[in-house]
Amino acid sequence: MDVTQLAAMDTSRAARVLSEVRSARLSGQPAPVPPRRVIEQSWERMLRSGVDPDHDVRADPLSREEVQRRRETSVLRHVLPVLREGLLRFADVAHHIMVVADEEGRVLWREGSAPVLRKADGLGFELGADWREDVVGTNGLGTPAVVRRPVQVFASEHFVRSQAVWTCAGAPLTDPRDGRLLGVVDVSGPLETMHPATLAWVDSVAKLAEARLRERHLESLERLRAVAAPVLARLTGRALVVDRDGWTAAVSGMPYTRRVALPKSLSPGTGWVPALGMCSVEPLAGGWLLRAAADEPAAREATRIVLDLRQARRWTVAVTGGAGSWTRELSPRHAELLYLLAVHRTGRSASDLAGDVFGDPARTVTVRAEMSRVRRYLGAFLEHRPYRFAEDAEVDMLLPDDPHDVLPHSTAPAVGRLRACASAP
Repeated sequence: MDVTQLAAMDTSRAARVLSEVRSARLSGQPAPVPPRRVIEQSWERMLRSGVDPDHDVRADPLSREEVQRRRETSVLRHVLPVLREGLLRFADVAHHIMVVADEEGRVLWREGSAPVLRKADGLGFELGADWREDVVGTNGLGTPAVVRRPVQVFASEHFVRSQAVWTCAGAPLTDPRDGRLLGVVDVSGPLETMHPATLAWVDSVAKLAEARLRERHLESLERLRAVAAPVLARLTGRALVVDRDGWTAAVSGMPYTRRVALPKSLSPGTGWVPALGMCSVEPLAGGWLLRAAADEPAAREATRIVLDLRQARRWTVAVTGGAGSWTRELSPRHAELLYLLAVHRTGRSASDLAGDVFGDPARTVTVRAEMSRVRRYLGAFLEHRPYRFAEDAEVDMLLPDDPHDVLPHSTAPAVGRLRACASAP
């Protein structure tokens, strides 16, 4: 069922059909038509987490002071002009509002049609409110944050009944430097504001905002490069200058590499960097100067790799060995790939992984590109042909108690099969 097309022709009929679908699914009865897959998966998560579909539960909103503090520290403040220009130009005519939430689902900005803002107040859609999916159910802010893609939620596709008078379309905003979720931008309003193009519109503006963040990052690297040039000119041996996220501004005495994985706890002194081994670490304005020690192989005895998938959207890989320890936060795709390799210790070919992740063994180019990025930070701890963890590494996985919560965003066929096997009696 194409909800947006139906709603464009007959909003009332679309709302009525979706109400029947929701009621049937929640009562365990056959639905007149199946819900959209993204909505059905969200409802399943809500039922498992115990969200009450018939009661509107609201967390206490943040104080004005805390909202202001988060605004001032959020990277999203730099792209508000882009979002406003793209989404608010016709807000009064279209009867909608723009809402921007941070990565924790807290509403930090809310602008647009004054009458619609008043209606939003009645739904608890206010500044500082918590609109995570596992708090208020399926919605246009919380659900895109979970699935990491644009989602439109119309009428009774909302899990909680009181939100069925509302429609929203949200898109995640990610940091182009590391893929980390920064927040979600959403366009919302009463049912009659639905339009088939709304989701594509919001997604396009979100991509423009991410492009602006990418421009800012390149500008910061240029400034760091100007600082680095005279410093590197005085040095011998292998050295490079990187920003706080490991992106390379300049190198000396070694091949250029676009990015270096930095330990989370990097500080001035001597430290171990996965791609370089032991280094002297010196702070620079906006980054670090890394000077490689004598070319001796880093100790790898008793290496332990821990893949932690317990916290949704906070997946990490931690490496501990003779040369030190470090932790890195993982993107959704890298979490999927390392999870599959941790399960299949004998290894997987590029074709195997393409089938595992995409259901298409021919998509090896995409897999090889992603695995190349993974090997930039895991280095010698991850072998290829086939891809596998090094034999002398001890690999542990930390998983959620409920098998359904293992990478809940993932649509990879192999991940789905593993979740099903783990939950089978």
